[in-house]
Formats: sequence, structure tokens, C-alpha cells
Amino acid sequence: MIELKSVGPDDWKLWRELRLAALAEAPYAFGSQLVDWADAPEERWRERLSVPTAYQVIASLDGTPVGMAGGFRADEPGVAELVSMWIAPAGRGQGVGDALMSAIEDWARRTGARVLRLSVVDGNDPAHNLYLRSGFADTDELGDLMPDGIHREIVMRKAL
Repeated sequence: MIELKSVGPDDWKLWRELRLAALAEAPYAFGSQLVDWADAPEERWRERLSVPTAYQVIASLDGTPVGMAGGFRADEPGVAELVSMWIAPAGRGQGVGDALMSAIEDWARRTGARVLRLSVVDGNDPAHNLYLRSGFADTDELGDLMPDGIHREIVMRKAL
């Protein structure tokens, strides 16, 4: 059974555990690197979970935390962003990704967003395919350069 929990600054230890696992297991998938967060103080984690216009959610499968995602309001009016999404190998193929995306979409709609945007690393086919199946489409927007200095993110959008 998949359970979702909205998290805030007091849940920083759980968020940290999942985020560090994500950066270690899939370093190619994120603009952040494990070395940037591994020794981060409690205050930095709490700040990450304290943005007033953001939404952070953790997914558990049969009581074990296996996924995370965040939502932020974009600078562009009517647009929200899906960020920091990751599902542990044990949670993949179990519907966790769909549940996390639904939670972020619901949050985005509640904030008045008409579009949800995300970025995915070129070559991360499992994530890219999940987003395509969920109604996102690739755009022509130039994504951020990844830490390797070679790859760029693919920017995707979905009308809400």
C-alpha cells in the first residue's frame, strides 16, 4: 500500500535520508551532487523544507519510505515546477511515481497553476517515459547544464 505524507522542516531527517539515497543511487539524474549535501547542517535541510509556497511529499510503500517529490511555484505566472523526484529501486514499478506526480499536480492546481513543468536528464529514459505517460510533453526550452558539463536537462510541460 502506498502512503503519501506532506513534509515540512520537522521532517528534515527523513527528507535527508531519502535525498542522500537519491543522490547516491542516481547521481546522473540531479543537478545537485551528493558531495554538496552529504555534510549539510540541519539548518540547510530545514530551510529546504521551509519554503512557504512549496510542497514536499514522501511516499512510503508498506511502511517503508521509497520516494519523494517537491513542488515549487515558478517565476512564470501560472506555472509550478515538479522537482527532486526520486523513487528507490524497491519502489519502482509499484505505482509510487504516479502517486507522487498526482500529489504534486493536485498541489499545483490548488495554488492556481495552469501548467506543471519539470526537467529530466537526457538519457534517464525510465523517468522520461513515466512523465510522457503522465501527459507531459517535451519542449524546446533549453534545460540546465548538468554537473558533468556535457548533458542538459529536457524541459517538459503539462497543462493542468
